[in-house]
Amino acid sequence: MTQDPFVAHRSVLFTVAYEMLGSAADAEDVLQESWLRWADVDHAQVREPRAYLIRIVTRQALNRLRTLSRRREDYVGEWLPEPLLTSPDVAEDVELAESVSFAMLTVLETLGPVERAVFVLREVFDLPYGEIAEATGKSAAAVRQTARRAREHVAARRPRVRVSRSEQRAVLDRFLVALRTGRLQELLDVMAPDVVMIADGGGLVAASLTPIHGADVVGKVLARANQVVAALDTTAVWLNGAPAGRVQFDGEPAAVSLVVENGRITRIYVVRNPRKLTRLDDLTELAR
Repeated sequence: MTQDPFVAHRSVLFTVAYEMLGSAADAEDVLQESWLRWADVDHAQVREPRAYLIRIVTRQALNRLRTLSRRREDYVGEWLPEPLLTSPDVAEDVELAESVSFAMLTVLETLGPVERAVFVLREVFDLPYGEIAEATGKSAAAVRQTARRAREHVAARRPRVRVSRSEQRAVLDRFLVALRTGRLQELLDVMAPDVVMIADGGGLVAASLTPIHGADVVGKVLARANQVVAALDTTAVWLNGAPAGRVQFDGEPAAVSLVVENGRITRIYVVRNPRKLTRLDDLTELAR
């Protein structure tokens, strides 16, 4: 029996939706809506199911993204993507791993809905401009212009240094040991002087409402966190295609993602919002 194309391409479709939305929960909702629309289609008339399904998912994700943009304006504190537990295999596709990284997803948040869709479909999934035009309801010429603007916007804001996974893991391990022991100097040694820490508590748990700048301040905050909890445990995991940390503060989980440049941490992303931590125990399949 032939597998339904929606099932066969589900990992790809989820990845499209997640990269457009930054939320696994919303991506799953988009896939459910897309499945209902696919069920009403005469499949025999569809020559290229993968491309057709990506168009459906893109349209549904754009609708959802416009709603989310308004909702995120009222979000308490900093908004960060929903972390995904992934296998090390994701890192073997460097472009895919970079596209789902926290650093990239936070940059994509600064794009408008259509710009974000065009960037994801063109730069990550390499779709032809004509197909992107059909998915977004724009002309091919407009899509080309949008793709150029989005590419320039992202290039100006993404990390400029590509780091090997082994270097990322080595720095992560040093950071997790320093965090677990609460030794301020070890924390300072592993961070760049201009490091920035961004935390997302969603108004549900304690987290800084604004980014924290500078190694001295970030180091003191992290060292103090070790002192005020009865138990702090750290585990190295793979999140969003890169080595990352799972931290337990008195049994309460947090996901920690790092940006490493020249052997030191330049960005620390900490997700504490419990509604965003439901994917830390089960692997998420990503594909393109």
